[in-house]
Amino acid sequence: MRLHLITVGEPKLAYARSGWDEYEKRLRRYHKVQVSRVSGKTQQAESEAVLKAAGKSLLILLDPRGKQFSSENLSEYLDAQALGGHGELAFAIGGPDGHTDELRSRAHLLWSLGELTLPHDLAMLVLVEALYRAATISAGEPYHRG
Repeated sequence: MRLHLITVGEPKLAYARSGWDEYEKRLRRYHKVQVSRVSGKTQQAESEAVLKAAGKSLLILLDPRGKQFSSENLSEYLDAQALGGHGELAFAIGGPDGHTDELRSRAHLLWSLGELTLPHDLAMLVLVEALYRAATISAGEPYHRG
C-alpha cells in the first residue's frame, strides 16, 4: 500500500528532521511512501493545498477531535484499508491553526495522536513513527513489544 504523508511545512528542529528522516527510511521497507510539503498564507489556502495533494486517496487528517488508536489498532486499521482495496492513504498534518471544517468534512477519518497538544515538529515525528510501528506489527516483527 502507498502512504502519502502531507504536511504543512517541514520539520524545522534538528531532532525532528533527524527523526523524520530515520522513520521515513524505515517505513519505506514496508510501504511505498510519498511525502508532500504544502504551504499557504491562510488556513483555507493550507487546507486547499492538502486536498489537492491528496487527490483521490483516502484522506486521514491528524486532528485533536479525531479517533485515537493504540498501535495494534492502527495496524489493524491499515491492514483493513489495504484488504479493502485502498491503494493509497493520505495522512495530513495541518498548520498552526489546524484544518478547516470543510476539509474535515471531506476526510475519510480524523485521527488524534492523543489529548496532549504537540508542537508541529513533534507531531510530524510521532506520525511517521506510529506508521512505522504499525507496519512492524503487521509484519510480525519485534520492534513493538506491546
